[in-house]
Amino acid sequence: MQLKQKINNLKIDILALWFAYRDPRTPWYARIWVAIVVGYAFSPIDLIPDFIPGLGYLDDAILLPIGIFIAIRLIPRDVLKDSRIKAKEWLDGKEKPKSLVAAILIIAFWIFILFLIFHLLIARIRKSA
Repeated sequence: MQLKQKINNLKIDILALWFAYRDPRTPWYARIWVAIVVGYAFSPIDLIPDFIPGLGYLDDAILLPIGIFIAIRLIPRDVLKDSRIKAKEWLDGKEKPKSLVAAILIIAFWIFILFLIFHLLIARIRKSA
């Protein structure tokens, strides 16, 4: 399978997960996982920024496909089949949705990391003074 086809299938799967999340036949535990994966996929902000050498594309190349793989396994087959059909139809001329909640959570995560680093630096400076 060509890379372009794999990327297209990934787009279809992400949208199919979004439709599956909204389907009442999807179990609650699958909805939680799908919400995390789809929210992250639709977020305009990456957990690991792309400009970090070596790690920047790790989330897009490895973490996201693993999350999608797990989510697909949690969703009933008939729901996934119907959701993939909806996703293929929806992709004709549509823009992918954005997740404001996921963006806010990722920003909060990075603020927490920066706060933690700042706190550790201040503690080290006070200790050495």
